Amino acid sequence: MNKVLLLFGWMLIFTASLRSQELYVFSDPASNVPARSLSAKLTARFADNEESGKLAQRYMPELMAGISKNIMLRASTTFSDFYSDNLKWESAKAYLKWRFYSKDGIHNHFRMAAFADGSYSRNNMVYEEMNLDGDNSGVQAGLIATQLVNKLAVSGTASLMVLTDKEPALHHGREYERSALNYSLSAGYLLFPREYESYDQVNLNLYLELLGMKGLEAGMYYTDIAPSVQLIFNSATKLNLGARFQASGNMSRIARNNYFLSLETTFLNVFR
Repeated sequence: MNKVLLLFGWMLIFTASLRSQELYVFSDPASNVPARSLSAKLTARFADNEESGKLAQRYMPELMAGISKNIMLRASTTFSDFYSDNLKWESAKAYLKWRFYSKDGIHNHFRMAAFADGSYSRNNMVYEEMNLDGDNSGVQAGLIATQLVNKLAVSGTASLMVLTDKEPALHHGREYERSALNYSLSAGYLLFPREYESYDQVNLNLYLELLGMKGLEAGMYYTDIAPSVQLIFNSATKLNLGARFQASGNMSRIARNNYFLSLETTFLNVFR
């Protein structure tokens, strides 16, 4: 029995390693965290604030729970000095994802998922960019499709976001958007190891993501390019380093250049 359990554990680790290249830094894939598992993550965002001239900082602790292989939940909160001189608590957010389609093969799969999230933020609307990760209160729902082939994973997301913030005063002489279409196109490649020999091997993943928003009232928009690097240790702990740079757009934003550092670890079989 012990040998069977050990073999099963190795299979889980090997499968997770093969799919590590879809653990995107700036978007979610259609896949979920493992069933009955719990993941803890801390993300630090550093932004070149164009109005204040300072390097603003935001910290987001998150907990993710794999309720089943098809359903996951996530809860997060944020602390930042984006809208103040000192760090302060600013928001809370809940996220639900349902993987409703999966076609799995050997070293490849295609999956689709639907998601919904909602956030509360104590910040006032200042910028035209909409964001549920600390800046605004609102709701969002969308679809994700992810294709994995060998060491390459490609994923696309489309969602509708609606803000519930109080109507702000005019800013920069322009009206605020109240709803928007968000979209992303993400690619991840497993660079190392070339061949798996042990779960102790460190994974190195490279990512490139296209992230965009289009307002549905005034039609304002932005498009970002986001490269990132990811290291995975013992198939359970991920260290991410990434950046977002605006390629085009006409929205007023807290920053057009952002830098991210995050650490995440997963605990298997927490829920029985």
